[in-house]
Amino acid sequence: MAETILPVQGKKNILITSALPYVNNVPHLGNIIGSVLSADVFARYCKTRGLPTLFVCGTDEYGTATETKAIEEGCTPQELCDKYHALHAEVYKWFSIDFDIFGRTPTHQQTDIAQDIFTKLYKNGYLEERTTVQPYCEKHSSFLADRFVEGECPLCGYVDARGDQCDKCGHLLDPLDLINPRCKLDGATPVRRETKHVFILLDKLQSAVQEWNHKSSTDGAWSSNGINITESWLKEGLKPRGITRDLKWGTKVPLPGYEEKVLYVWFDACIGYVSITANYTDEWEKWWRDPENVKLYQFMGKDNVPFHTVVFPASQIGTGDRWTMLNHLSTTEYLNYEHGKFSKSRNIGVFGNNAKDTGIPSDVWRYYLLSMRPETGDSEFEWKGFIDANNNELLKNFGNFVNRIVKFVNSKVYDNVIPDYTYTDDLKAHIAEVNTYLKQYIAELDAVKLKAALATSLHISYLGNKLLQENRLDNSLAASDPSKCAAVAGLAINHVHLLASIFRPYLPSTSDSILAQLQASLLIIPDEWQATSIAPGHTIGKAAYLFSQIKPEKENEWREKFGGAEAQKQRDEKAAKAAAKKADKERKKAQKDTKAKEAKAKEREQDGDANPAAQGKSVEAVEKDGAQALHDPKTAIEEVTQGAKQVTLQTS
Repeated sequence: MAETILPVQGKKNILITSALPYVNNVPHLGNIIGSVLSADVFARYCKTRGLPTLFVCGTDEYGTATETKAIEEGCTPQELCDKYHALHAEVYKWFSIDFDIFGRTPTHQQTDIAQDIFTKLYKNGYLEERTTVQPYCEKHSSFLADRFVEGECPLCGYVDARGDQCDKCGHLLDPLDLINPRCKLDGATPVRRETKHVFILLDKLQSAVQEWNHKSSTDGAWSSNGINITESWLKEGLKPRGITRDLKWGTKVPLPGYEEKVLYVWFDACIGYVSITANYTDEWEKWWRDPENVKLYQFMGKDNVPFHTVVFPASQIGTGDRWTMLNHLSTTEYLNYEHGKFSKSRNIGVFGNNAKDTGIPSDVWRYYLLSMRPETGDSEFEWKGFIDANNNELLKNFGNFVNRIVKFVNSKVYDNVIPDYTYTDDLKAHIAEVNTYLKQYIAELDAVKLKAALATSLHISYLGNKLLQENRLDNSLAASDPSKCAAVAGLAINHVHLLASIFRPYLPSTSDSILAQLQASLLIIPDEWQATSIAPGHTIGKAAYLFSQIKPEKENEWREKFGGAEAQKQRDEKAAKAAAKKADKERKKAQKDTKAKEAKAKEREQDGDANPAAQGKSVEAVEKDGAQALHDPKTAIEEVTQGAKQVTLQTS
């Protein structure tokens, strides 16, 4: 059993959380890059740097969505959660996501910690009981939680907004504010009915949250979209929000008279990070109650930002307890699929449980997703880009370098044994150049610039290829200048050893393959590379290909297999709407131009500047032509313009 990871006094201790995936669905590639994969890269980097690091995640299982899905699938909420927790765990395992714990929220630790936070907020005056009016479905005799109500967003007009939040504009909503609301379960129109709930007084906590936010977002260098979303909330002014619901599946409310109610999932979910850590170790408080010695990094898509930057911090502050609070927030925009949206119901896009059906190793998927990580704007998954990334970047650059040098040391020249080597000044210059980019790589990953650091890693691989090419490493060099050949080979093998470490956060299986070929252990990423970790006399293993070429024809095959026809239909519909809009705009412009020219012709006639009779065409005929042109915008401009030209010529 692995040793329990705990913070170490005097070291930089890193606590990492990935947004808890909800268990009512199968994660698609956008979900994966948005949180768990990004967090995994940073966790692996921190560990490869030798830092005490704990990576926590798990399934978010309570709430309305679970009850809804369970009803749809004809099972209990617990049965549904068991099914989807196992599915999520399998998907993340295939993608080599290396959680220290992948837990669940329905645990006694969750109940204890959530109820403790609730009780302290209540005692400190930050909770208030209110009688509210909530939607009630008379068809199946039940209060409707926010997500059970759907309708038109009152702010942006999106027709499929949920009662708790609009997926289009991102605003939190009250289900009673929806236009034309409907019950998600049976389509009935809900009615208003009174019920009692507990509200967290976020307005009373706003000044404390703002003060904390300013310091944390600055010191922790949050992602810009995270900063903007949070500042928007604070600028609008925090308002009291209900944190209990009329449901059965959830954490029980620790107040008399609330036996049939549970804590609302958006209050409860972030507490899951703490409770899952408590499931990992009884010494969880060493991670969560030591802000001086632990830095908390949180990864999520932008739609989860307010819960992590407003609601959870407000809850922590309101307890009056000592908490490890958010240091760095890393958020992503959306990953789209072939210029459309992922859709499970329409079979559009690649979902986590069928990525492996392509037969392409998970590291290739990881590489492409991370190279397309939507850090500052939405990005697109495209099959052509996926294939090109494998063939042109991984195979030709990284894979070619590693295979070439390992095969050379395998050859009769050295028979698998690293020769004695001494680095000359020109080779020391190579080490210096690599160190320049190694420092850049470290700075980028310290700042959680995952995409930039991946590009830097690839450049360091390119420097390895450059080393071999410039020194013409081959059998001829071994014969003509054996000492130089030995030095280049020794340096190149050490370069490969470094690549195994710097690519490990991104391509863990590839890193393992390199280490097996080198018969070496993982090198902790150093501040400065000395190129001496693989010493003379060391015996390496046999070369093996890291990557294989993907045939270009796979592009169309996979596009069709993963919803290509539907995605194309979406694109065609979008293009048709755009064309219709453009045609309508042109028609209106033509009508406007026609009326303007008619008015000008009348003006000239009145001023005596026009003489239609002289050109054999009456003013009435010109007017008639203009009127006809109104019904035929395509010819309007041409005909009226020609008529105007004739009038002008005749009177000149």
